[in-house]
Amino acid sequence: MRPGYALYIHRFARFSARAVATTAEIAHPIAGRTSALIAAIFFALALAAQAQESVEEVALPAWTEPTLPSSEPAPSTEAAPLPSAPEPLPSTPADSLPSSSAPLPSAEQAFPSSPDPWSSSGNYTTAETSVIGSPNSGGPYGGFSTKNIALGEGPTSSEARRFYYGLLFTVRGVWDDNIFLTHNHKTSDYYFAIEPQLTLGLGDVQGRNRSYLRLDYMPSGILFVNHSDEDAFNQLIHLEGGYSTGRLRLTLYQDVALLESANLNSFIDTTGLWANTDANAPTSLNIFNTRLAAEYDLTGKLYLRGELDSYTYFYPWHISDYTVSGGLYLYYRALPKLSIGVGTTGGYNWVDDPTANQSFVQVNGRLNWEVTAKFGLYASAGAEFRQFDSDRGTYTTPVFEVGLSYYPFEGSTFTLAAGRRIYNSGFEPNQDFTDTYVVGRFQQRLFHRLYFGLGAGYENANYFATTDNVDASRNDDYWFIEPSLDVLITRWLSAGVYYLHREDNSNTDFFSFDDNQVGWRVTLRF
Repeated sequence: MRPGYALYIHRFARFSARAVATTAEIAHPIAGRTSALIAAIFFALALAAQAQESVEEVALPAWTEPTLPSSEPAPSTEAAPLPSAPEPLPSTPADSLPSSSAPLPSAEQAFPSSPDPWSSSGNYTTAETSVIGSPNSGGPYGGFSTKNIALGEGPTSSEARRFYYGLLFTVRGVWDDNIFLTHNHKTSDYYFAIEPQLTLGLGDVQGRNRSYLRLDYMPSGILFVNHSDEDAFNQLIHLEGGYSTGRLRLTLYQDVALLESANLNSFIDTTGLWANTDANAPTSLNIFNTRLAAEYDLTGKLYLRGELDSYTYFYPWHISDYTVSGGLYLYYRALPKLSIGVGTTGGYNWVDDPTANQSFVQVNGRLNWEVTAKFGLYASAGAEFRQFDSDRGTYTTPVFEVGLSYYPFEGSTFTLAAGRRIYNSGFEPNQDFTDTYVVGRFQQRLFHRLYFGLGAGYENANYFATTDNVDASRNDDYWFIEPSLDVLITRWLSAGVYYLHREDNSNTDFFSFDDNQVGWRVTLRF
């Protein structure tokens, strides 16, 4: 195992020399000219879109949200330490709205969600105008949770296809007033993000009721204007497969996030809504999540679900960890669209020195309910009992995941998610933290081709010691808000602007920061 490091000395060594005054002098004129250029481009695009009334209307996409299948109940998931993604919730009626963080494909062609935890909706337009959705992403630091749930999409395609492919190409330009997420002496810069997305699918990728296989890959290059030494290359990979014999259903998910920034990016969030608050600085983090799930129908009302999970958080120069867990749950179909489950999850957590290794057991109750065609609810709640290979006693805490989606009117979508789970700290030796969060997203179609989006979230990270005689008093309150405006120009071209404010208030001033970003984006669909 790698020895521990002195936090305040080693952690930010690469950022010790910063030309703050020079950067400010250069960044301000760039920001002024950029703002004017962005405004001119956007209004020109809006006028062009209004002039294209003869073009068939295609709704912009929503943030990806799992939808509840009407044919059979979806599997629920545990809340922590490896909580599953929310159960599929109902799909939106007809029209979808644009994502404030993800690229903007046609929602009319949207893909239905599946009964699987990583179900997804339309984000990838193929040559035949069918869509393969981006995978629903995991929690704040990866894993299967509701934290990054997004809005639902349109109805399923009536035509089954054997092979799917999709390609998106997005370019963003962003002015960021605090690229290092520092408490004082903020450094600003302008950067470009180049983000292609490739999706390949084989078999029943839409319904997931039969055998299928799909692959999603999204590299992201970040190029700074004045700080080229901070250029970054992120990669997101999602592999998913399923096999069904009727009574037996097998699914496998593999997710990889190779990150080189201060953001916890996902397929539905590339603008940086969730920052890595444990680090609160640009850093390298590699996340590997694997889940094998099996369901077996015992009767028409009862079925068993087994889960085997493995996840790794690898910090090349800090404290990494690796966890293996397994769970067994019994579900009862109380109603055709209501499933109730109960079960337990247990696992072992290996952590780099000096943090102690840990074991845990959870007892959870689960609920998956499509209340109406416009309202769906998923919930998982229970308690976790965590023990440590050290001299401290058992740590007991509630754990939960909640996700809901609501489509009140045509062109309107609202989602809300909340959860609580435990993570190992990569930067605070001999410490874990409980992460409690809530996030909401709203989208509304305006003026035929114009789309307004609003996302907001809150997260509390409360640190606790994994051994005696350690002062673990750090507590962080993080929040963000991101309004956006997007316009669909043609079926294959969209553009938009957004503003992101995010802020971390820590009882240790060193970790506190506030950050403002103004960005534009253009997306091509092939």
